[in-house]
Amino acid sequence: MKVVPFGALDPALYREVVRRALAEDLGWGDLTTDATVTADQRARGVLMVKSPCVLAGLDLAAETFRQLDPAVSFTPTKRDGDACRPGEIAAEVTGGAASLLTAERTALNFVQRLSGIATLTRRYVEASGGRITVLDTRKTTPTLRALEKYAVRAGGAVNHRMALDDGILIKDNHIHLAGGVKAALDRMREAKPDMPIEIEVQSLREADEALACGADILLVDNMSTDDIRQVVRRAGGRVKIEISGGVTLDRLPELAATGADYVSVGALTHSAPAADLSFEIEPA
Repeated sequence: MKVVPFGALDPALYREVVRRALAEDLGWGDLTTDATVTADQRARGVLMVKSPCVLAGLDLAAETFRQLDPAVSFTPTKRDGDACRPGEIAAEVTGGAASLLTAERTALNFVQRLSGIATLTRRYVEASGGRITVLDTRKTTPTLRALEKYAVRAGGAVNHRMALDDGILIKDNHIHLAGGVKAALDRMREAKPDMPIEIEVQSLREADEALACGADILLVDNMSTDDIRQVVRRAGGRVKIEISGGVTLDRLPELAATGADYVSVGALTHSAPAADLSFEIEPA
């Protein structure tokens, strides 16, 4: 797997996303704020943590406020990747009151969504006990993949492929259309002889065939724990083994003990509940 280090997001990945999110929420204008807050009024707000969570998305929150008020002061008191408790303040924001009110919901939506992913990811990583590498999948919200995979890294897991051009993974449908495991591997090796080839296998027979044909990584899909152990033994360290399908937090410790190298979890991005944060504001 290609490990992408956890660090600050490139603003080019989210500026347009933030612009579109604000346009979606603003429509023709913020009718309530325009009527109740004067244009010259200033305010101070705090991003408050209300549930235990791992933070992610603070840069997006800052960008959201700044797109409506370039002079806003956004001061993080926590960092992405930090584990937070209810009552802790993640950031302080000072600027025009109207801009803060209008940007509030969009900023929170980003932080709550990404922090939810980071929080669930951290739970899986902790459940692994350091015995297996937790990976994400491409089961992400369309157009938000870079952000959601960033949140996975903030939670301590590793990204699998960012896109289809980021690595080879022969899935079951590829195998069916190619005419079998050997045919699919032969065609792939001829087309891309210098790239590692990962192939999905759903039985011990398919695993044996893939091993005999020189696969580099086996994705064992929806196999029993005993069968996974069998695949690991038969591989004998010659190839990497990735577990997929039927992976839950409760099952993860036993999967980590099989000797496999990776476990991929689609739930990290497709089923993470939003973290609970609020924006508390007062006149400055």
